[in-house]
Formats: sequence, C-alpha cells, structure tokens
Amino acid sequence: MTTLSVAEKLISSHLVSGRLRPGEEIAIRVDQTLTQDATGTLVMQELDALGLQRARTGVSVQYVDHNLLQADERNAEDHRFLYSGCRRFGLWYSKPGNGVSHPTHMQRFGRPGATLAGSDSHTCAAGSLGMLAIGVGGLDVAMAIAGEPMYLRMPEIWGVRLTGELPPWTSAKDVILEMLRRHGVSGGRHRIIEYHGPGLATLTAMDRHVIANMGAELGATTTVFPADAAVRRFLAAEGRDAEFTELIADADAGYDVTEEIDLSTIEPLIAKPSSPGNVVPVREVAGTEVGQVVVGSSANPGLRDFAIVAAMVAGRQTPAGLSFDVNPTSRQILADLTTMGATTELVSAGARLHQTGCLGCIGMGQAPAVGTHSLRTFPRNFPGRSGTIDDSVWLCSPETAAAAALTGRITDPRDLARDLGLTYPELRLPQHSAINTAMFVPPLPPEQAAEVELDRGPNISELPGLDPLPAQLHAPVLLKVGDDISTDEISPAGARALPFRSNIPKLAEFTFTQIDPRYPQRARDLGGGHVVLGGENYGQGSSREHAAIAPRYLGLRIVVAKSFARIHGQNLANFGILPLEFADPADYDRINPGDVLEFDHLRDAVTAGQELAVRNRTSGHHYRLRNRLSPRQVQAVLAGGQIPLLMASSATR
Repeated sequence: MTTLSVAEKLISSHLVSGRLRPGEEIAIRVDQTLTQDATGTLVMQELDALGLQRARTGVSVQYVDHNLLQADERNAEDHRFLYSGCRRFGLWYSKPGNGVSHPTHMQRFGRPGATLAGSDSHTCAAGSLGMLAIGVGGLDVAMAIAGEPMYLRMPEIWGVRLTGELPPWTSAKDVILEMLRRHGVSGGRHRIIEYHGPGLATLTAMDRHVIANMGAELGATTTVFPADAAVRRFLAAEGRDAEFTELIADADAGYDVTEEIDLSTIEPLIAKPSSPGNVVPVREVAGTEVGQVVVGSSANPGLRDFAIVAAMVAGRQTPAGLSFDVNPTSRQILADLTTMGATTELVSAGARLHQTGCLGCIGMGQAPAVGTHSLRTFPRNFPGRSGTIDDSVWLCSPETAAAAALTGRITDPRDLARDLGLTYPELRLPQHSAINTAMFVPPLPPEQAAEVELDRGPNISELPGLDPLPAQLHAPVLLKVGDDISTDEISPAGARALPFRSNIPKLAEFTFTQIDPRYPQRARDLGGGHVVLGGENYGQGSSREHAAIAPRYLGLRIVVAKSFARIHGQNLANFGILPLEFADPADYDRINPGDVLEFDHLRDAVTAGQELAVRNRTSGHHYRLRNRLSPRQVQAVLAGGQIPLLMASSATR
C-alpha cells in the first residue's frame, strides 16, 4: 500500500494529468483563486480578452490591499475597474481596507484539502491550513478562473521535522529566518516544503502562516502543513467549524529531501539588507541605530504578532527620532486588538496606526529616509522595494521589532529583562474572532452579471499585441545582470510606478531603471528585438507578470540566464519571451553587454526541444543554450504568448 505525505495527498486528489515524478509537468484542478489589486487589473483584462462569461472555480476573490494610497485618481480608477470586473465575471470583492489578502482569505475562505492559485507569490501562506496554495502569474490565475487546470513541474517534497518548543523572545518568524539562514533565497527551488513532527503541536495556525508565507523567499513552489487540531481550533475561532477536514501524512510517509529543526535551539534572527537570505543572529548586529520600525504585513499578520508588540511597549514611549508604524492586516484583527485594549497601548507608546493593508511592504508609503535603518516584520527587503532607492531594510520578528522600537537600536529582545526590566509577556487572546464579513461583496447572479460593463478609466490600457516568435533573431544583449535579480528590480514596486500597473506603455518606462535608468529609452531607440542576460535565480520574488509584459512591450524576446525563479520563468513563456539557460554556466562570463547574438533556426530548435547553437557575432564565440519548456509552453512561446495561442485555437474551432 502506498503511503503519502500531505503534499502528495493534495496533489493526487486534484491531479488532472501527469505523474507525481519530480521534474514532470503536471496539471492540477483549482478550487479557489486569489487576486490582489497590484496584479488583479491585468487578470481582469485577461479575462475580458479570453471572453469569459462566468468564473468556473468554487471561490474566486479579488482583494484590494496593495495600492491603497489615493494620491491622485489612478488608484481609485483601478479599484472601480476591479469592482466592475468582479461584478461582470462572478468574483467576490474585498473592499479597500478590509484586509491583506493572505490572512483575510485564510480567515474567511481557506479550507483544508483545497487548492488555491493566486496572482501573488505569498499565496503559499494558505498552506498553513492544509491547502495546496501556489503563487503564479496573473494569466495563469485567469486561466484557472476560466476553468483551466494549473500547470507546474512536479516538485520534490522536502520534509522538515520540527521538535521541541520555541523559547521566550522568539517566534515563528525566527523559524523561517533559520531556514533562510541555512539555505538562502534559492534553496527551495523546485520543492514543496512540508513541515511535520512533534514540534507542530506548539505552533498555532497563524504561526504556521508566518512560516508558509516566507517559504516564497526560499524559492519554494509552496509550503504545506497538516490540517490537525491547531487548524480545527483556528476554524472554530472563525465560526467555520464545519469546514474542517483532517488531513495528515501517513505514519510512514517518506520525503525526497529531509531536514530537522529543534525549535528549542532557535534564537532571535534578522535578515540584513538587502536580501531575505542574508540572515544573522540579532546579537551579532545589536547596537545598530534604527530610524524606523514597521509592524504588519502578510509575513506577520496574526493577532498574536500585534498583541506581543503592544504588550512589550505598554506603558513605555518610543524614542523621539524613531518612526514606529503599525499596519493591521485585517479589519477583523484591528477590531480584536481594540477590544483587548492593545490598540490603545500601541498608540500611547507612539505608534502611527495605519489602515489595514500592505502599504510599505510594496513601497506604497512608509519609505524610509536615506541613511537610516528600517526594521520590518515584512517578507522582503530587496533593494529599493521600500520606495527608497538607497534603502537599508532589515527583516525580523515582532519581538525584535518591538525591542528596537523601545531602544532605538537593534536589540536582542532577550536583553530587555536586563536593560528595561521587561519580562516576556503572557498573552491572553480571545478564543473567538471578531468576525467581519460586511466588507466582502458577493458575486452577482449570472443574469445580472451579464449586463455589467467594465469600468475602464483613462489609465487602463489595452493589453499590447504579441507577435509570434521569429524564425531567426540576430539581437544585441541590451542588459547584463547578476544573480538573484528580483522582479522588483525588473518592474519596480513603489508609489511612483505601481499606479501605472494597468497602463503597460507607461509602466514600461520604469523597466529595469533601478539597474540601468536608460534601459527603456535604449530599448525604444533599438526598435527591434533584444536579449537580456541574467545570472542564477533570475526573476526571484513577486509574481507580478508586469516584469514580463513590460519588457516584452519594449522588445525583449529572449532572456538567457544561468537559472530562473519558477514564477517568473512561467510568466516569460506566458508572454512569448523565450527563457533559455546556459548549458555551460561559465559562458555567462564570455558575453558582454552590446554583443550581438545570432539565433538561427530559432523556431525549429525550440519546437524540437533541442539545445540551441548560438553564435556571438561580436566575439565569434559559440554557446549551447537549452530550454526547459514543456510542450505546452513551447506552443505558447511560438505563438507569442498564451493569449494569442488561445485566440488562434478558438478561431480554428
């Protein structure tokens, strides 16, 4: 009899095609989808381009949580467009200020045993409930809403056994930082992380959310936990007892890769600028002066995460030169904090209480001053993501954040007993949540939805036309970048660029500008196809497909890299950009910006799945490149992208 892990049970129960063999492409039935406003506007445009009449998933929800600042009319226009799209296509709409998508979806819609596709890389947070939750590009979510399966390469299952119990002054954030300390930002690529073992009993469902959320920073396909007593308690607190289904690994389930963490050995950790993988013990950097502390985001979204900070700062005052910011993650959690009196404790200590949303996590406000250090309970600290180009952002637990808020410098929270006479707080959290469903707008009945017109403001452009891959391409290397380039560096976040997320021609003006401010103009001046050269883990981070469609609009046809992050590699293929890897990674060093690469017989080689022989016209060198595309992705790239491929197939039916 076959024994299965939780991940294997989830995949097997939703498998449409393929086999559970690592590396093979599989197709999975999708039960739920999640979109947010920074990526959702393109999803709505794609649903319109696909001619969808009605969402075919069990539940699809559109959240407005990223671009909440309405400094001008553009964000408000996008919110109206998203609302009209939900009414037209049959999606739930979560109003601005209702909450960050991941914890709010967990509270109201997440259920054990279900699959979730989200156009946000942190969709994997829902794995905390025993779900198979995977972040993908917006077009993949649009396809899922239209009833198509989600495609991915079958990952390895990485079993991480937890033992022991976390000591005082540490929490779940330190567990995932320990994983990042050990393995870096690409250690989880092509893997699903499954946590198991006796240590799980000490972690709540929301603790698990913290760990699952930042599995994205390891590059993992997703993270899963079992649906056990902790999940039952969470759903009961949310008034959703009936939706609990136990889902645990078989007693003798095996894993492709194994690891163990003794929780009792965990100490306070912190990720230094400017990578989530740059992790050290807090004690090693203690004493560094801090100008800003921000608490919130989907990486530390639970009531407990805010309550511990409130308890630590209660009756005290933060230093005059420090900005102490608190972003509640859902209106429901804000209500619970207020009922407990924790909101008063935070405000009295000097906290600036902001609206419920992502805000500074995506660079929408709360940008730190140049030359100051900002400590955040966020998931990412890529260069410039905060909205400040020359930023210095550190990632830490709520305990470490509160310690810095009290002292004005990075402080090991274990030292607060000695320095401030502060003992580790004992929290008494409510057993039942302040359930709030008023800001969810349900889908319209089909007959009413069919009458709805999309509300397109002037800042919402049409999707650009995508022409087929040419038979051959002789193109210059317009840009060469290093390892771990993030989608934030390809298509920036922040208050300057994100309001144009629905206007591809305008958004394209920001493409790669953090690396080369002249890239957009140089691409336009070239007027033809070009190549970008990348190192390892090209395109890590956010799932935003803008990082594919905006460069494509500027003429990018091929990216040659040592390796690709999963979601971005899929997004490139979805929009007709050919992702190629070096057969010999050392060839990366033999190509310079401005070199012209000759791709002869390009379509034939891609169709055959063969290695490509490429000549560098400038140097005379030859290289071997390979593609890892599935036959399905090959057809999309040849057609210029998934949308023109679908249009062509519809026309021939």
